[in-house]
Amino acid sequence: MFASVLSAAILGVEVCPVQVEADVSNGLPSFIMVGFPSAQVKEAQDRVRTALKNNGYQFPPKRITVNFAPADMKKEGAGFDVPVAAAVLAAFEIISSRDVNGVMMAGEIGLDGEIHGISGILPMVLCARSLGCRFCVVPYENLKEGRLIKDVPVAGVKNLKELIECIQNPEPYLKMEIQEDISARNTDKGMDFSDIEGQEGAKRAAEIAVSGFHNMLLIGPPGTGKTMLARRLPTIMPGLGFEEKLELTRIYSIAGLLSRENPLMNERPFRSPHHTSTPQAIAGGGRNPRPGEITLAHKGVLFLDEMPEFSRASLELLRQPLEDKVIQIARASGTYSFPADFMLCAAMNPCPCGYYPDLNRCTCTSGEISHYMGKISRPLLDRIDISTEVPPVSFAQLHCGKKGETSTIIRKRVEKVQKIQEERYKDEKISFNGQLRSSLIDKYCPLTDSASKLLARAFERIAFSARSYHRILKVARTIADMEEEEIISGHHIGEALSYRAFDKDFVIK
Repeated sequence: MFASVLSAAILGVEVCPVQVEADVSNGLPSFIMVGFPSAQVKEAQDRVRTALKNNGYQFPPKRITVNFAPADMKKEGAGFDVPVAAAVLAAFEIISSRDVNGVMMAGEIGLDGEIHGISGILPMVLCARSLGCRFCVVPYENLKEGRLIKDVPVAGVKNLKELIECIQNPEPYLKMEIQEDISARNTDKGMDFSDIEGQEGAKRAAEIAVSGFHNMLLIGPPGTGKTMLARRLPTIMPGLGFEEKLELTRIYSIAGLLSRENPLMNERPFRSPHHTSTPQAIAGGGRNPRPGEITLAHKGVLFLDEMPEFSRASLELLRQPLEDKVIQIARASGTYSFPADFMLCAAMNPCPCGYYPDLNRCTCTSGEISHYMGKISRPLLDRIDISTEVPPVSFAQLHCGKKGETSTIIRKRVEKVQKIQEERYKDEKISFNGQLRSSLIDKYCPLTDSASKLLARAFERIAFSARSYHRILKVARTIADMEEEEIISGHHIGEALSYRAFDKDFVIK
């Protein structure tokens, strides 16, 4: 007998449907898997056969052949256990082949027949919706994640017995209630901008960066609050729309990082990889590429603390995704595209000891400083819109007990500025000033005469690149939007130029 069950394979962040076909025929007893299965998938034959035996399903000695189509794509992971079991049961006529038509299945089976959760359920359910499947069968552990998509019926099963019952009579499993609220927001982490004492200039730079989705570099001595400020950037970002939440949840589902209790991603991500992270961990990759830190920071913040301590290769790979908002990973099996629309925030000391240009405290030689600063290439620095100093905080600022503005107040201003940008760029397929292409600069960044003259004088003193010129104008555009002015004035350009700290103060003469 022959039977076929629908499942799916994950390639990068895309999902490809896979037909799991089983055929039972006379011949020497065997269990053969074909269709380019990996070693993990081949092990399913032993897991499935043992699980079926331990649950009382004894088969006559037959030749069992399982095929995964299409055969030119490698199948990986333990998620094919459930469709293999269902296909074999249908081939032996324990369940009807008609009952598994139009049903997508995925899950891992233990030797005792228990069905365990896997990663990547949400994109599989989305694939099932696009294919018009009748319903999906997933592990009960993944049921909350699967039901995030309201217009696709999803059933959760805990073991082989429930799998067979669900296939034969799916209604009770499709109507099974979930007690917890899957749309509940994550618990508050207690971070707020009012926790930061002093540093009004750095907080202003942070508000500008978030308002226009600009990349930012914080430079200052140790202990001045650079990391503290960076970790609070998501608290002043506008909330996510439902489609953005689903997009993030899809990425984190593939990466296996979702909470089983509350799978929906409600908060903007904040990723802070350690400086010892490999380029593959930052960019993503592997034999079957998976999302890296760049993709996990999509729609949120990628924070690089102690930026010069990262390897040169890890830093240089940021250049392409910062421009294109997508990262391409090439493998022999094909090229994979991962979304990478993130805001880069980096922090660094101005020298190895951390106190340059305070020559009374700095113990570094000019050669050591040059070598330290040279770890970050000029092409990468040109892609950073805002570079600002974070000076030491005085005793008076720490001791006065005066709290600054809360994240809620700042976020309201940010939302107002971002609405201005969304309205302006509604026909350009962009949303923020930080995404402005060079071809659109002249159209959307008009300058007053005083602003043009100031920018010309700045270029005479500092040899800015063409990319730096565009970045300055983008930041000035955001500052003007914060003041609800359509034309960029001289003081907007002046403030934007002040956020070129790397060019201004940290060049060794």
